[in-house]
Amino acid sequence: MEWDWAFVAEITPTLLQGLKLTLFITLLSAIVAAVLGLVLAIARRSSNWLIARPVGAFAEFIRGTPLLVQLYFIFYVLPDIGIVLSPLVAGVIGMGLHYATYTAEVYRAGIENVPKGQWEAARATNLTIPQTWQHVIIPQAVPPMIPALANYLIAMFKETPLLSAITVLELMNQAKSVANSSYRYIEPMTLVGVFFLATSLVSVVMLRALEHRYGRLGK
Repeated sequence: MEWDWAFVAEITPTLLQGLKLTLFITLLSAIVAAVLGLVLAIARRSSNWLIARPVGAFAEFIRGTPLLVQLYFIFYVLPDIGIVLSPLVAGVIGMGLHYATYTAEVYRAGIENVPKGQWEAARATNLTIPQTWQHVIIPQAVPPMIPALANYLIAMFKETPLLSAITVLELMNQAKSVANSSYRYIEPMTLVGVFFLATSLVSVVMLRALEHRYGRLGK
C-alpha cells in the first residue's frame, strides 16, 4: 500500500482532535494523581494503623493489578451497582487513581528525605500538624520530586491508548475509527506514532530542564 499524502491531509484534523483530548485527559489525570498521591502518602505515614494499613493495602492492590482491568471495572462493572460514569470521567478517575499509588511512593521518599530536625523545629515553634505539613515539610519535599513526577506524567500520556477500550475518543481511538472506515491503516497509525513521539520528546526536553533546575530525586 502506497503512502497517500492527500489522505494524510484529510485525516490530520480528526487525529489532532484526538490528540487534544488525549492531552486534556492526561492533564486531568495527572492532577488527580498528584493530589490523591499526596493524600495516600500522608495517610500511610499515620501513626494510627487503622488508617495506615488499609491505605497501604489499597495502594498495593492498585499497583498490583493492570490499569486496563481497573478501567473496565470502573466503566463496565460499577454501573451494575448504580454508579454510571461517562467514558471521560471513568478514564480520568482510572488513570488518576492508578498513578496516584505510584506518585504516593515518590512523595513518601521525598518526605522521608526531609531532615528530622525540621519536624522537631516545627514542634518547638508550636506549629500544628497541618501547619507543619503546609509550611515546613511539603515545600522542602516537593521540589526534588518534580523530575520523578514528570516521568510518571510522560508514562501516563503513553498509556492513554488504553482508554479506547472504554470508548474514549482519544488519539488511538480516532485513528482506529479512521482506519476502519477507510480500510487504510498505514497513514493513521503512522501519524499516531509521530504524534506520540513528538509530544514525548517535548516532554523529555522539559523533564531535562526540571532535572537541571532541581537535581535528580535522591540527591
